[in-house]
Amino acid sequence: MSSPNLPAESLVLKVAQQLRDMLVEGLIAPGAKLNERELAEACAVSRTPLREAVRMLAAEGLVVLLPNRGAIAVSLSKQDAAHTFEVIAGLEALSGELAAQRITDSEILEIQALNLEMRAAFLRRDLPSYYRLNAQIHAGINRAARNPVLINTYGQVNARLQALRFRSNQDTDKWREALMEHDAMVDALGRRDGPALSQILTRHLNTKRDVVLAQLSAAESLTASETLPPVDTPINDTLATQVTQP
Repeated sequence: MSSPNLPAESLVLKVAQQLRDMLVEGLIAPGAKLNERELAEACAVSRTPLREAVRMLAAEGLVVLLPNRGAIAVSLSKQDAAHTFEVIAGLEALSGELAAQRITDSEILEIQALNLEMRAAFLRRDLPSYYRLNAQIHAGINRAARNPVLINTYGQVNARLQALRFRSNQDTDKWREALMEHDAMVDALGRRDGPALSQILTRHLNTKRDVVLAQLSAAESLTASETLPPVDTPINDTLATQVTQP
């Protein structure tokens, strides 16, 4: 089942990226158990490289390994998400400040080109492509900061938020606002205006945080409403019925 043309290490890396994409795009839901058989078939590999890939994602904080029970996709609470966004906003702001000082002309051109591609994906309403390009822009700014500690820390923290950041663009108006903010980012980067880029990135991440927290609150409210008894049914009667049922 596994690809014969890829070395074992390369195959594991390929499968790990496939699983990341599935987690980000919601094909594996937060809190869901990873089904080895189904995922091995979806990725066209045997279970050995799949398990190695899952262990990689566990080290990145994207899945949780349960003793004798496999793995589940990480599901962040509202508090976890809020705290993580506080950290990532600071990391991105610092990345912008340093990148404006250290980025090369060719790197600026590359990020400008990615932004144009991302705008085209937005016009097609191609969210997966848009988000892939979006992530490349943020990562490019982070790399241009030329700080290995910042790069590693950013990668670890940002991995936890990828699925939430992806879903935050499912609101068309918010998606359009995010696109405009990226135009402002690229403009500030082209002018090498570190303070301006830092402020834009902070505002951008705070906006993302607010959208994500609102979505999580709505999901919690929906879950709570589904577990409540009908409005016209007295709670005591409901409890009595549950107790007397065999």
